[in-house]
Formats: sequence, C-alpha cells, structure tokens
Amino acid sequence: ASDDPEGRKLLKAWGHRRPPQIRYMLMDRAYEGNVMRQMVVDSGIEPIVPTKRNRIYPWEYEREMYKKCNEVERLSRRLKGFRRLFSRFEKLDVMFVGFICFALAVDMLRLR
Repeated sequence: ASDDPEGRKLLKAWGHRRPPQIRYMLMDRAYEGNVMRQMVVDSGIEPIVPTKRNRIYPWEYEREMYKKCNEVERLSRRLKGFRRLFSRFEKLDVMFVGFICFALAVDMLRLR
C-alpha cells in the first residue's frame, strides 16, 4: 500500500486543530491523488506537490518551495544515524523529545 491512506488518516485526526502558522504542505508524488490534495485544501493549507507524469491535466506548483523536501529527507537520513531515536529506547515522551533535540544540536554542530 502507498503512504496516501495513512496521510489521509493523519489529516482526519488533525481536523480543524491545525496550527495557524502552517501555510504550505510539502508532499511527494505518493500523496498526489485528488482526494488527498482536496483534504489539504479544505484544511486551509496550500499543497505543494508535483503531478505524476501520466496525469492528463497537470497543475502548477511552487518548484522552489518543493525543493525544500530534499532538505527534510536529508535531515531524516542524518538522524537515522542516532540508533537510539529510531529504535525508540526511551519510554517517556519527554526523554524522547529531549534526545531529538540533542541529536539536532549534534547534527547542527557537525554541519559547521
């Protein structure tokens, strides 16, 4: 199965409680379906998603904004180096979030 059904469940769970500062939702082609795009638009967010090559009526999207997806993917790859994060050793949410902050700080120091 693709990621699209899980993304729809996440949007439904989010409902109208989304943070007001979120204006764009960067998505890859896995979330390109009409239903998912309409759910994002109905929640008041602009979807930034390219069309699949076989779509008959492609739409326009902000290409410069979409390039930021690559930054998120690269950060996720770097955080996978912290085994403790992805195996979820921490039992308490506070400790887990604390270790995420620690991993992000270490990653930021490595990039300099």
